[in-house]
Amino acid sequence: DTYGRKITVVITTFIMALCCIIMASTPTYAQIGITAAWIITICRILQGLSSMGEVMGAQLFLIEAISLPNRYPVVGLISIFANLGAVVALSVATLATSYNFNWRMAFWIGAGIALTGSAARTALRESPEFADAKRRIKSIAERCNEDPKHLENSPFYTEKVNKKTSLAYFLTLCASPVFFYFTIIYSSQILKNTFDYDPHQILFHNLLLSVFQLFAWAILRTYLSSKIYPLKILQFVLIMISVFVPLLPWLLNHISAPWHLFLIQSFMFFAWPNELPALPIFSKNFPVFQRFKYLSFLYALAYALFYVITSFGLAYLVHYFGYWGLLVLMIPVLIGYGYGLNHFKHLEIAAGRYPQKIAPDPQASLAS
Repeated sequence: DTYGRKITVVITTFIMALCCIIMASTPTYAQIGITAAWIITICRILQGLSSMGEVMGAQLFLIEAISLPNRYPVVGLISIFANLGAVVALSVATLATSYNFNWRMAFWIGAGIALTGSAARTALRESPEFADAKRRIKSIAERCNEDPKHLENSPFYTEKVNKKTSLAYFLTLCASPVFFYFTIIYSSQILKNTFDYDPHQILFHNLLLSVFQLFAWAILRTYLSSKIYPLKILQFVLIMISVFVPLLPWLLNHISAPWHLFLIQSFMFFAWPNELPALPIFSKNFPVFQRFKYLSFLYALAYALFYVITSFGLAYLVHYFGYWGLLVLMIPVLIGYGYGLNHFKHLEIAAGRYPQKIAPDPQASLAS
């Protein structure tokens, strides 16, 4: 928000590359002891921090650089390639457990990709919307014979963010970590405890699931966003998942084979309640000079908070209530998700951007 979208994605991508190089070349525990664990942990923390800036920065860059209606599918490409990265990561993990594939090679490959991306992004221009806002600030400062830095406390920079809009965006994000945790982490425990799956079998199962997620979630929604208004896609998603969730405990109590669980997981990903492909709509309702800060902070807060709540709460809820305990977490976050979508729908209607049904002209009907 202060220096621009371009410099954010360049720096964060470079940090990601540097961490990959360090992790790929770190000596083993047998060679340097606990220091190896600390190095890896610090690198993972830095990767987590940089991934937020890299992904959010890239999304905002495209949101502010691409005009409608191409904005929705173009921004969706980031989710497609992020999911493709997950498929590759699980493929490497499967190879490592099956054929003793050297896991360090994955980080060397990742470092090469990140360095290439960082170098390529230095050639980008700043996003037009952000650059234009900066240009207007500079123009005003020149006309008033003021230093642009003296205007940093002006309404241009400090425009207030609507609290209801912040809450609505936060609530649209809370459902995603709950459903992702159940679909991947908790379901892996079901495979282990119920069907005696070993780590390799779980990895292969999740690899197949990630391929389905890539095509049935990321690619399909991105394609549909070029044909259908994104909020309408998410409203339909909310209806599907709301009908399915009350049936989930009964289904889990009656699974008798791993493929039964795979079908449940597949539908959960197909109807995954998250922000794709409506992020461009959400982000445009935040001021340009506070957009990155608010979107990133609310995203991080929602995911950190609900991963903690889910990872601890799910174990106790299922222990005391069986699989019906899942509803204690899932139903409230779906209600919040619906509230968030409804809030942004009203904002879009007020701005004249929400597509309305055209009422038939009675005179034209009589004439025909």
